[in-house]
Amino acid sequence: MNSFTIVFLVALTLSFSVQFWLAQRHANYVAKHRFAVPEAFKNTVSLEAHQKAADYTLEKSRLGNIDSVLGVVLLLILTLGGVINWAFEFWAATVQSPLIAGLAALATVFLVMTLLELPTSVYQTFIIEEKYGFNKSTPQQFVKDQLLQMVLVAAIGMPLIALILWVMDSIGSLWWLWAWAILISFSLLISWLYPTLIAPLFNKFTPMEEGSLKDRIQDLLARCGFSSQGIFIMDGSKRSGHGNAYFTGLGNNKRIVFFDTLINSLDDEELEAILAHELGHFKCKHTIKMLIANAVMTLVSFAVLGWLIDQQWFYNGLGVEQPSHAAALLLFMLVSSSFTFFIQPIVAYFQRKFEFEADNFASNNAKAEKLISALVKLFEENASTLTPDPLYSAFHYSHPPAAIRIANLESQIRPA
Repeated sequence: MNSFTIVFLVALTLSFSVQFWLAQRHANYVAKHRFAVPEAFKNTVSLEAHQKAADYTLEKSRLGNIDSVLGVVLLLILTLGGVINWAFEFWAATVQSPLIAGLAALATVFLVMTLLELPTSVYQTFIIEEKYGFNKSTPQQFVKDQLLQMVLVAAIGMPLIALILWVMDSIGSLWWLWAWAILISFSLLISWLYPTLIAPLFNKFTPMEEGSLKDRIQDLLARCGFSSQGIFIMDGSKRSGHGNAYFTGLGNNKRIVFFDTLINSLDDEELEAILAHELGHFKCKHTIKMLIANAVMTLVSFAVLGWLIDQQWFYNGLGVEQPSHAAALLLFMLVSSSFTFFIQPIVAYFQRKFEFEADNFASNNAKAEKLISALVKLFEENASTLTPDPLYSAFHYSHPPAAIRIANLESQIRPA
């Protein structure tokens, strides 16, 4: 057995075992605290809503565990089981151009993975989400969404991968610098185009009507020095009962978006506070910081791939007999998460830090008590557990746990 095969199996086993253990800790912790509403929420959240959130979390956790096991099995079948090797050999023998053959092999593997992941998505949407009253999507809408996503991947993702493969084949030893620059430039372009070109393919965006809410929001934007291309209501209710708000886009193509479900559940001051939190991310330059961090991590990844691409043991250790740039790219994308899993707490720590900073910004530009009441409503309406396992949340939560977040906001309330 190739030495790297052993290294890969150890990394995969360790990362999966820890992830499964954390999920079990989380499920046990939620189940243990299911029978009483946490002290901080006793006056605002009913026991029935708290138990619904616990049960919803437990069902998603069980499905997540099954999905994780199937994901590991699929990864082993694709790599050591020889499916990737077969795909590249088949297309190399079928298509004369190495670039087209490599692209076709990548597309084949991605298509297989997408189709095998569909049952989980179907169960999540039409069993779990339906059971807890969140699913609003029809089977026709679900199929349409899946097909549209695949079309977008083919129309946008495949040309990008083809360009990166061409760079890998043509530029020389520093190809990874050029590939990195292309990928980052593409990501920025898509972020800029997303609000007006991509998002409307999935949802309808209606400009917010004139009235007290729009006046309040425009006043908040003026106070915060934020300019956008408009305030829009998105028809999120056609797929889900979950609510949210966000701003999207870059540069002069930024939009503020409220889910219609959010508009229907919060009052004007609560909506103002939620938006103030989102603007806090902008004013605290969190978006820029995350873009820079992502660019650095992507550069490091490409540099590592630039070294691995010439290592025969890398291919052989993952079940591929004939080295190729396309195979190296695919293998790296599939197995890298097994080696980077333990970086997650670091990333999650900074994400939670940014959420605290955005909450503090919102408290200075809206009413902290209104942000608290809005968040409590969202926790309840979205069936978000109020009692996550601390260690699990340290790995997986991009937002602070509810009780910690509310306590921080309460400290920001100014005396009347």
